[in-house]
Amino acid sequence: MPARQVIQLEFLIHSSPKILFNFLSTAQGLADWFADNVNISNGIYEFKWGDETAYARIGHKRDGKLIEFIWLDKTENNSLRFEIQKAELTNDVSLLVTDYCLPEDEEETRRLWDAQINDLKRIIGS
Repeated sequence: MPARQVIQLEFLIHSSPKILFNFLSTAQGLADWFADNVNISNGIYEFKWGDETAYARIGHKRDGKLIEFIWLDKTENNSLRFEIQKAELTNDVSLLVTDYCLPEDEEETRRLWDAQINDLKRIIGS
């Protein structure tokens, strides 16, 4: 089976880092744009999309800047990372998404993230 490859995307978000981080790190925030439903119990995030469920724990977290989820059902290239960057000169806020996909799924994965982030922007009012 081919190895999953890293995919990195950057999106300009018109929001404060604090508000954006809330949508990336809380159950309600993530349920607003990323999954149909999100629950957190004993440090484990349960993500639901229709009939599918995935579980993750936090790998790294820096409040207002970064959160990385480690998927518990995958053993290799098993993380999803959201990093917020703010340009010092312009105060532009960017969201960097680091995910993994099979090489043949890269285009579809990029389209999926574009759609997901457009939902996030719409909810934030960006």
